Amino acid sequence: MGFLSHKISVDDVKPGDHIYSWRQAYVYAHHGIYVGDGQVNHFTRGDGQETGTGTFLDKIIVSSTPSHGDSPCPNCGDRSKLGGVISSCLDCFLAGGDLYVFEYSVSPAIFLAKPRGGICTIASSDPPEEVVYRANFLLRNGFGVYNVFKNNCEDFAIYCKTGLLVANTEVGRSGQAASMVAAASVVLSSPLRFVAGFGGLAVAGYGMYCVSRLASDIGMRWDVSKVPVERLVADMDDMVGMESKPEDNKTS
Repeated sequence: MGFLSHKISVDDVKPGDHIYSWRQAYVYAHHGIYVGDGQVNHFTRGDGQETGTGTFLDKIIVSSTPSHGDSPCPNCGDRSKLGGVISSCLDCFLAGGDLYVFEYSVSPAIFLAKPRGGICTIASSDPPEEVVYRANFLLRNGFGVYNVFKNNCEDFAIYCKTGLLVANTEVGRSGQAASMVAAASVVLSSPLRFVAGFGGLAVAGYGMYCVSRLASDIGMRWDVSKVPVERLVADMDDMVGMESKPEDNKTS
């Protein structure tokens, strides 16, 4: 694995690794946790089951559920309609793409030197056995409702690796989502209009982009806390129960 590329061989992947594979010609990456025995647990939207963003991104970020057309995978079967946390063989997870590993405990300098989000973090990883435990627990109990910005496949994998949750849910733990928001804020930022010249605009814009990415990283944020996976699932169940509970009948 080099400085610019996190690509690794299938033979080098280890249980507890946070892995990813690029989709749609490198438009975005799909993330998961390798749990051993050739299996990957990952959080995905099933066909027709994604809540979506209500933007053009819904046409770009398609379902990452394994699909083999008329020839289902002999190991996984037909999972094209499944959503939520699922387990797939490594071949199905990669969907014909290359295998990359997400890096943890990188320095701020290394983080900023990699301009694309969603490939590394300053945060530290927990031991592999804890990572695999969380990934398997969530496979049985779910990880809530999929949302591209607030609760996506990268959020799932980062939580499994760190046990960290973000209190502010406007943008979750995902570096990919943070990069999109950072890029949009640069484009819309009014102070840039006063920077003289195109060169100055580019430098100032890239600087704002980098600072925004760094501030949004799970390892730098102040609004995070360590949450045991059992409590996470219990809290999700409580929220579902409250939403589904009918209102008390009012008497006049």
